[in-house]
Amino acid sequence: MSNSFFYKNIAVIFLAAVLALFLTGCAGKKYPLEKLSASSYPAFADDMLYDGLEQSILQSIKYLKQIPSENTFTFGKDAFTASHMIMSFEYFLDFILKKPPTKDLKSFIKSNYLVYSSIGHDKRGQVLFTGYYEPLLQGSLDQDAEYQVPVFTLPDDLIKIDLAPFSPKYEGEQITGRLEGKTVVPYYDRNEIANSEVLEGRARKLAWIKDPVDLFFLQIQGSGKIYLDNGNTINVHYNDTNGHPYRSIGKLLIDEGKISREEMSMQKIREYLHSHPEETENILNYNPSYVFFTIEEEGPLGCLNVKLTPGRSIALDRRIFPLPALVFIATQKPFINTDGQISSWTNFGRFVLSQDTGGAIRGPGRADLFWGSGSYAEIAAGYMQHPGRLYFLILKPG
Repeated sequence: MSNSFFYKNIAVIFLAAVLALFLTGCAGKKYPLEKLSASSYPAFADDMLYDGLEQSILQSIKYLKQIPSENTFTFGKDAFTASHMIMSFEYFLDFILKKPPTKDLKSFIKSNYLVYSSIGHDKRGQVLFTGYYEPLLQGSLDQDAEYQVPVFTLPDDLIKIDLAPFSPKYEGEQITGRLEGKTVVPYYDRNEIANSEVLEGRARKLAWIKDPVDLFFLQIQGSGKIYLDNGNTINVHYNDTNGHPYRSIGKLLIDEGKISREEMSMQKIREYLHSHPEETENILNYNPSYVFFTIEEEGPLGCLNVKLTPGRSIALDRRIFPLPALVFIATQKPFINTDGQISSWTNFGRFVLSQDTGGAIRGPGRADLFWGSGSYAEIAAGYMQHPGRLYFLILKPG
């Protein structure tokens, strides 16, 4: 056997092995959504008896009619155009306007809709549901002894750079920063913004509020109402961030043994911060991300710039899930007693619309339900950390 023949055969075997590994990898690729067989569809029901669903669906249709009809949305291995999404919404809306009983609902979906399940954080469909709400704050257009914390607009020196033109490997990636001479550097972090005058002359102050903790949670929620001392009300809405990564102060407090994992909630964080004012600044600055706001005529608005519907809008990772889409969720909600305390949690199923996203909402195992405003919404959003399932529905192609 000649050396050339030997090396040629080795090369062939090597290439075959590489090709086999490649094909195996492709075949085994996990998509964030998996199409279900009709026999695997969940038990569809709507605990809100379809209230608010029409309004939310119309908001999604409104968004879809503003984009090119040929734009596509990915559901697992499949893709559907914006025009098909609109048709899917309209067909579902015509049906639910009749307030159908549960048995008719199941039959209708099974006959007309494809259903996709999120693989969840465990690749078996488990999704962690949290909640958010619209905070109501007291504020002023003028700084005084009571109102000391500014709510900033987007600074005029903040720049965003799309990295895709520099290399195909950066497709979909961007950086946020500012110019320092001829060099782009990271934008100021939370500590620099809150404890210096770096935004003076660069960002306008929409209003002043009382408490840095209130501002922090307004930034987490993404939008809210500020009742001004002059009798007016403004709707403040997420505009952009300083580009720094979001870091959870809840996780920090758990890791440092200051709040147990079992007790963790937004309310518990507030309680700890107000009981330990000497620690507040350092804890808040653990999260370098900082949100800038704009004023909207109405609100709250999601990332698609359509109005969110209490109990019907949900925030998901828009990098992997289609926004907007018709979604069915199965998780738990709280019962509140007359003392304003949670007496129990109960299972529920509901149709919602994917109309928002969030800095902490990453991957196929996370979902954030918008509860609206008011005391129940604040309690539900603050304490909701429950497992559940996430399903996407789309009308079967023609």
